[in-house]
Amino acid sequence: MTLRDLPPLLRHHPALPTLVGSASAVLAVPDPARAFTVAGLTHLSGRHPLLVAVPTTADAERLAADLRAFLDPDAVDLLPAWETLPFERVSPGVETMGRRLRAFWRLRDPSRAPRILVAPVRALLQRLGPHVEEVDPVVVRKGDVVDPIALVERLVAAGYRREYVVEHRGEVARRGSIVDVFASTADAPVRIDLWGDEVDRLTEFSVTDQRATAPLDCVEIFPCREVLPTDEVRARAGALIGTEPWGRDQWERLAEGLTFDGMESWLPWLVDEEHTIVDLLGPDAQVLLVEPRRMRDRAGELADEEAALAATLAQTWGASAERAFPRLHLPFDRLLAHTRAPVWTVVPAADRPDTPAVQATGWDPVLGDPERLGRQVADLLQRNFTVVVAADGKGSAARLAGLLAEQGVSLPVIEDGQGPPARSNGWVEVQPLERGFVLPELHLAVLVESDVTGRRRAHRRPRPRRTDAQAFFDDLQPGDYVVHHQHGVARYGGMVKRAIGGAERDYLLLEYRGGDRLYVPSDQIDAVRHYTGGDTPNVNRLGGADWQRTKARVKAAVKEIAEELVALYRARINTPGYAFSPDTPWQHELEEAFPYTETPDQAKAIADVKADMERATPMDRLVCGDVGFGKTEVAVRAAFKAAQDGKQTAVLVPTTLLAQQHFQTFSERFAGYPVRVEVLSRFLTPAQAKRVVDGLADGAVDVVIGTHRLLSADVRFRDLGLLVVDEEQRFGVTHKEAIKRLRTNVDVLTLTATPIPRTLEMSLTGIRDLTILNTAPAERQPILTYVGEYDERAVAEALRRELLREGQVFFVHNRVADIDRVAARLADLVPEARIAVAHGQMDEGHLERVVLDFWEGDYDALVCTTIIESGIDMPTVNTLVVDRADLLGLGQLHQLRGRVGRAGQRAYAYLFFPPDRKLTEEAYERLKTIGEHTDL
Repeated sequence: MTLRDLPPLLRHHPALPTLVGSASAVLAVPDPARAFTVAGLTHLSGRHPLLVAVPTTADAERLAADLRAFLDPDAVDLLPAWETLPFERVSPGVETMGRRLRAFWRLRDPSRAPRILVAPVRALLQRLGPHVEEVDPVVVRKGDVVDPIALVERLVAAGYRREYVVEHRGEVARRGSIVDVFASTADAPVRIDLWGDEVDRLTEFSVTDQRATAPLDCVEIFPCREVLPTDEVRARAGALIGTEPWGRDQWERLAEGLTFDGMESWLPWLVDEEHTIVDLLGPDAQVLLVEPRRMRDRAGELADEEAALAATLAQTWGASAERAFPRLHLPFDRLLAHTRAPVWTVVPAADRPDTPAVQATGWDPVLGDPERLGRQVADLLQRNFTVVVAADGKGSAARLAGLLAEQGVSLPVIEDGQGPPARSNGWVEVQPLERGFVLPELHLAVLVESDVTGRRRAHRRPRPRRTDAQAFFDDLQPGDYVVHHQHGVARYGGMVKRAIGGAERDYLLLEYRGGDRLYVPSDQIDAVRHYTGGDTPNVNRLGGADWQRTKARVKAAVKEIAEELVALYRARINTPGYAFSPDTPWQHELEEAFPYTETPDQAKAIADVKADMERATPMDRLVCGDVGFGKTEVAVRAAFKAAQDGKQTAVLVPTTLLAQQHFQTFSERFAGYPVRVEVLSRFLTPAQAKRVVDGLADGAVDVVIGTHRLLSADVRFRDLGLLVVDEEQRFGVTHKEAIKRLRTNVDVLTLTATPIPRTLEMSLTGIRDLTILNTAPAERQPILTYVGEYDERAVAEALRRELLREGQVFFVHNRVADIDRVAARLADLVPEARIAVAHGQMDEGHLERVVLDFWEGDYDALVCTTIIESGIDMPTVNTLVVDRADLLGLGQLHQLRGRVGRAGQRAYAYLFFPPDRKLTEEAYERLKTIGEHTDL
């Protein structure tokens, strides 16, 4: 028996069998047991598919993830909603549209329909595109006869973009008898290798090196657009040119059969019928409404949001705001109007005594208390309960089993579908679950790992990431500068084939000064590295002495740095540090109050920092991660841990604005605890600053956040135990020397998104400890990115959309000479927006005041230069507009994009180039890599 054998036990539940066959029923199920009960209903009713409607996307993802633990993963499907807002000029994600089309296709045939389809109310109320339920995938099997030209044409007609090399979903490429395609629903691209017109090989391949990875027997390729320029759509768009002249541009493109970014936003104008996915259900299906009151409230919010967007954007389009536009989402009362399937309702608790109910409770979190955990499990086993402990992985399963064994409870560990011993009524199973529960009526208890650790599991499993080795040579192009470790700087000339001794091999061609050439065999590629200097280098002469002199100078500089570091770290190692105590109950309480789910990287960073602090050796750890990836929370927990032992914490930041932001964050997190937090910056009056300095000297202040003012000679700490340095790269040489004097015998935690080379080198060579935050928070949605010619209408839409949801906009214009004119034009486009200007040539005090006012919400948009790259956290900024993106580097664009978007908020980036600027192919490819949503 495993977790998947447990749902049929609901047949023995006293409340459920009486409901079988009912056309409508209400069932009370507490939230912890919801996934288990839904899985059991599929065994009770015998109907499929079971459409489970939930209020939000987060609810749907959590429920679907747990259902896959109780059922076969292929038996559960999730219907996503478009992540875009109605009426915007950005298309939904290719994967989103592909998964929706696959769900429609599966519902057409009962033999391939999923047993359970989970959908948020937004996806259920969305109007379907024309004839999407009739779409079939392109199916290719090994041995099939295929015309490669016709295949590519069919995929292009399905919305795929033709490229030379396939790297992203929705792309197709043909090179002779090979067709590469990255299907909209796939995790890896597929290579179709033809021998003549017969499919000889069918394999997945890696986008990093384009090499085959795994053979396949069959591949299903679903379209990547829900609105396609069919004859019906083209005719409809042609008629709209005359009846809706305000939208002539998009109607003409649709009428001509073009596909373009954002074409899906005009879906309501292209269909007459009110068609939803519920209408696709057959008579053998069943509908389960989970918390219908919340669903109705969410549907009302969607309707209000769409109406407000239509009224706001009508003035941008030049249409009348008084007329009623067709809607993308239908009213909630329309949801079940055309279905004959039985409709059951699930509520959290019974509101009437006669409502059938599944009596269930959650587990009381033990939070690292093994004795309490052992008592709970032993008590249930003595009462003849079946007890299952669900672990996230093999390592944690063994750890949980060992923890229980220490308390006298022996449970076997099972994995890969194998069952426990026949006489065992309890086991530990490798199967991630969101919530644990206890069902007294079935004598069943399921405990999950988060009940023990207190950490909630991210419901999205991370996808495999590219390694540094795989990505190293991805961007190496002929003409790039490289460095050979023996011969120096050269220009890369490409890969060439040469025959030596009758054997042909691949070589890297390196071109040196004076026309000299060096052919490096491909198996010696590790001898060559990218040139990473900032300026254009001088190419060395092959066999010359200049490269040897350069290496000698570098060795001398390295020796000097090494001697300095040895002296510093000898002092740190020989100076006894303070070993902090283990976590207190208050520490657990503070961590449980964190409103978000820690990412795996963030959890590791927190554990690493705590372990370092509990050692007697002074900590020196670098935590490196992008904006919004959770570095500050690592510092918050470390500072609280220090305060529990009566030690003081100094948080050193480069700007007064960042000091104010951290002060607000730390104060909110420490509210309710006897921890005094203060800020020390030039925003304080002399009297206020003196009170803070006196508090540091006598120990009254536990945590101080400040700028370089903290490094002044008059600042003395009574008992400094932890130094947090945020954005170290922005401190000058003098400041760094002062920091060194502080850090000899205290624990040091450095936080940065862009470490300075020396700090990074020290971390990579093991002199300093390093933790990297690679994983974005679970609720942080991908940034929808638009790349194209500058369009004032798109800019106006972006601003008005943010005004509607009370957000803010960064408008980056990197020329100070005419930045005020750009801001004035923006004010003409959106008169209701409050707009400020900020750039590096402003007086420092004035600049700081403007940015602080923007942070506090006094402005809706900030027209600025790339000064926003530097460590300023703006939680309400979710839209970025760059009007000369072609002049910025790829790293700058990525860094600018990292400044927008927070947990639970959809973020947008508009990267424009001037209409009169002819882009080179290289610039086009560079901009295109920023995002899939392009219109070039």
